[in-house]
Amino acid sequence: MVRILIGSIVGGAAMFIVGFILWATPLQYFGYSTATDAQNAAIQLSLAQNLPHTGHYTVPNPMTAVGGNGYTKGPIASVDYNSSGYSTAEPAAMIGGFVQEVIVSLMIGLSLLAVAGRVTDFPSRAKLAIGLSAAAVVMINTGDPIWMHADWRYAIYALIADLAMLAASSLVIARWFLPKAIIVETVH
Repeated sequence: MVRILIGSIVGGAAMFIVGFILWATPLQYFGYSTATDAQNAAIQLSLAQNLPHTGHYTVPNPMTAVGGNGYTKGPIASVDYNSSGYSTAEPAAMIGGFVQEVIVSLMIGLSLLAVAGRVTDFPSRAKLAIGLSAAAVVMINTGDPIWMHADWRYAIYALIADLAMLAASSLVIARWFLPKAIIVETVH
């Protein structure tokens, strides 16, 4: 169990490094659409004037008669809105993100540990971990474009980035922090 705890920290660090490369460098902009500075300023002003507080908004609200009509005609948006703003290098977010990644790595490690006695070789452990990670990120990242007609560009980038982060952690744990295979010989 101590190996899994240590592996979770190392796996979290691997996930953090891969995540930093994919989400904190200009690579992240492969997933985003952009607007001009003037358009961004106009949208930012409109958000500040019209949204009451930090939240995730569907615009227009399809649950009202007027909003439902507007929703079917478009344009529509799903807005993750933060009324206060924040620094992209905020220490609390970095620490919180690392803690999240260690917890996710611990979940991966405990799941792999549960089958470690039956799945004893690294290639099989890696296939299992990456296969389950791939299933999760496909479900999570393709739901919005499929169900809500959201942007595929961002979804595909997020899918690749999330899978790379989970794979980094999974491979580290599967390779170095699970118990070695125990060969039991039977006497006939």
